[in-house]
Amino acid sequence: MPDLDPVRFATDLGAKLATRSRHVCAFLGAGIGCTCGLPDVAKLQAIVLAALGADDAKAFKKQLDKGNLEQALSRLRRIAALLSSGETIDDLSSEQATKLDAKVCAEIVKALEIKASTDLTSVEFMAAWAGASNYHLPVEIFTVSYDLLLEAALERRRVPYFDGFVGTLRAGFNTELVEGSVGRGEECVPAFFVRLWKLHGSVNWLWEAQNIVRLGHPVSNSLAAAIYPSDAKYDESRRVPFVVLQDRLRRALQEPETIVIISGYSFGDEHLNELIFDAAARRPRSEFLAFCHSGIPDVVAKRATNTPNLQAVTGTEAILGGVRGNWIGPATAHPELWDSNRFLLPDFRKLAEYLARSAAIDVQKVATAGAATPAAPTAP
Repeated sequence: MPDLDPVRFATDLGAKLATRSRHVCAFLGAGIGCTCGLPDVAKLQAIVLAALGADDAKAFKKQLDKGNLEQALSRLRRIAALLSSGETIDDLSSEQATKLDAKVCAEIVKALEIKASTDLTSVEFMAAWAGASNYHLPVEIFTVSYDLLLEAALERRRVPYFDGFVGTLRAGFNTELVEGSVGRGEECVPAFFVRLWKLHGSVNWLWEAQNIVRLGHPVSNSLAAAIYPSDAKYDESRRVPFVVLQDRLRRALQEPETIVIISGYSFGDEHLNELIFDAAARRPRSEFLAFCHSGIPDVVAKRATNTPNLQAVTGTEAILGGVRGNWIGPATAHPELWDSNRFLLPDFRKLAEYLARSAAIDVQKVATAGAATPAAPTAP
C-alpha cells in the first residue's frame, strides 16, 4: 500500500476550509460524547439494562436481541400502537410496551445528563470554530446524539444557533424555517446562525398530544423523551421533525461544493449512510471526510474505494482518492497532528481542536473553560 502524508492531508483540508464560498457541514455520531465522559451506544445500552427492574430488563433484552437500542425502542412503539386489548407480543401488552418505553427513555435521559464533572472541551472547540466561521452559507451540524452537549457548548461560547424549534419553555417545530435557504428569497434564519439538526431526537424533546415540543430542560422521569422516530405509518404527525430534518440533511448534502466532516459515527444507520453515499456519488466536486476512531467500516471502505471524493481516515491508514494507504510519520514534529505513530485527527477532540485552530481560536483558553463545566438544567 502507498504511504500517505498526514501533514499534507491536514494542510490541504485547512486550505479548503478557508474558502468562504464552500458549504460546510459536520455530521457527528454518538461517539463524540465519549470525549466528554458520556457513554457510547454500547455502554448506554448496558446502563439502561442494569437500571431497569428484573422483569423490565428481561422484556427489553428480548427487544434488543432483535436489534440495537433504537430499533428496540421503535419495536416497543409498534407493539404499543398495534395491539388491541388482551393481545400480546413478546409477552407485552400495549400498555406494558408503553410503560417500558417510558422507563427506557427515562434511563437514557439520566445516563446522558451533563454534570459538573463533564468535560465540554471537545464540543467547545467545535462550537468556537462554528461561531468564528464566516462562510457565505451557514455551518450545518447534523447529529444522531440525544444528549445536550452541543447545545451547552454553543451557549457557553455565545454562538447563535437554530435547531428547528421556536420558543424557550415549550418550543414548537417550525418546518418553514428549517426548509428555508439563505440567498434564495425564502423566509429563513440569518446565515450567521449555526444550524444544529438532531436527526434522532433529543433528551429535551417531548411528545405532547400530536406534536413534539422542545423543553428548556431534559424530559422528566415520568414522561417518554422523543428520541428516535417510530417507523410506523400510523404515527405520521409525530414523526414530522424527524422526516423534515432528514430531508434537510439530504438537501444540505446535495449543495454544490460542500465539505462534510464526519466524526464519532459508526455508520450503523443504513438510511443515513445511503444519503451520504448518494450525495458523494452525485456531487463529485463536494468532499466527504469520514474520521473513524478505530478501523474503517467495511461499508465505508467499499464506497470510498469507488468514490474518490469520499475519504475515510483512521489513526494508521486512510482511503484517499480511492486509494488505500498507510500514514507515515512526518519528518518534523507536529504534536497537534501526530503522536505515538498515529494520526490524531480521527480523535474527535483533536479534530475539533484542529478546526478551532484553523479559525484562529485561542484553543488554550477554550480548553480551560471547557474543563470547568457547570451542570446543565435538570427536569423539575
